[in-house]
Amino acid sequence: MSRASQVAGVVALYFVVSITLVFVNKALMTGDKAIPAPMFVTWFQCVFTFVLIWLLGVAAEHNPSVAWLQQFPKQTFDVDIAKKMLSLTVMFVGMVSFNQLCLLYVEVSFYNVARSLTIVCNVIFSYFLLGETTSQKTIFCLAIVIFGFFIGAEGEVNFSLTGTVFGVISSCFVSLNSIWTKKVGPIVRGNKWVLAFYNNLNASIMFLPLIYITGEMDTMADPKYAALLRSPSYWFSMFIAGFLGFAIGIVTVMQITITSPLTHNISGTAKACVQTVLALMIFGNDTTVNAMLGVLMTVLGSGIYAYVRMGEEEAAKQAKAAAVAASAVPLTGVAVDGNNQQQQQRS
Repeated sequence: MSRASQVAGVVALYFVVSITLVFVNKALMTGDKAIPAPMFVTWFQCVFTFVLIWLLGVAAEHNPSVAWLQQFPKQTFDVDIAKKMLSLTVMFVGMVSFNQLCLLYVEVSFYNVARSLTIVCNVIFSYFLLGETTSQKTIFCLAIVIFGFFIGAEGEVNFSLTGTVFGVISSCFVSLNSIWTKKVGPIVRGNKWVLAFYNNLNASIMFLPLIYITGEMDTMADPKYAALLRSPSYWFSMFIAGFLGFAIGIVTVMQITITSPLTHNISGTAKACVQTVLALMIFGNDTTVNAMLGVLMTVLGSGIYAYVRMGEEEAAKQAKAAAVAASAVPLTGVAVDGNNQQQQQRS
């Protein structure tokens, strides 16, 4: 298979998995054959993920000749590591909870706009928590996204203030989750599957009281929804969503590995456009010019932001490498001059 075919295949797979996951989650929480229980749906996906990672680790141990499986280490539970991961899990639970709540209340066509302030939160939290400054180019990108967010919200026909607020809160947690992931990475020696195992295991426990507090236990006990819990088709959809939630991590890594982080970000931007168009076609939502303009601006601003940030990071790496090389030159010169002086003294 040529490289072009590989890239096209992986990008297409990323589109299919990511978009299908959003639509399946929406179907599980809204509609005639759905249970409006986002915490329960997310809890199941966390359980599915950590169990599957554990099973793949066992399979890797018993099948050392299968190269693909060797990326999954055998998982052994360590209470100390689980405790150290709790801070990340809090961010993760907040991220996925408000993400699902946003999807519950807003149309899929507005979903990307509602959660578009993630990059704004990234800049704010990076400044206050990490002390990182922001360039004028980045601020320009943020201005496009913020303006697009308000234009899109104003033009949304089926606007939900509750869902939009949940989307903004989700954006904050997405940013915090990214920062905390970097912080706890050394605890699991940077292994993404060990991190995912403990994170989803902790989250599956943390979601249990949330299911009770939010009243979802009573919702599922309602005769209308209790019948669905006994339906094979409902659980088939739940397993599909669980598998897609796990698969999106693998596909994302594949796309970044075969292409680049910048290409992945651009791919994500294009995926958001396709997802919005598909949502309008499938659900037949009414829309306005402002709503479409808001989608376009948030997607465009996010895409430009990804390009600018990648360029800045590459420039910073080159500047650091140049500084290291420059600092090494005087040291060499001193050593040579010292040797010359010693030779002159001897002579």
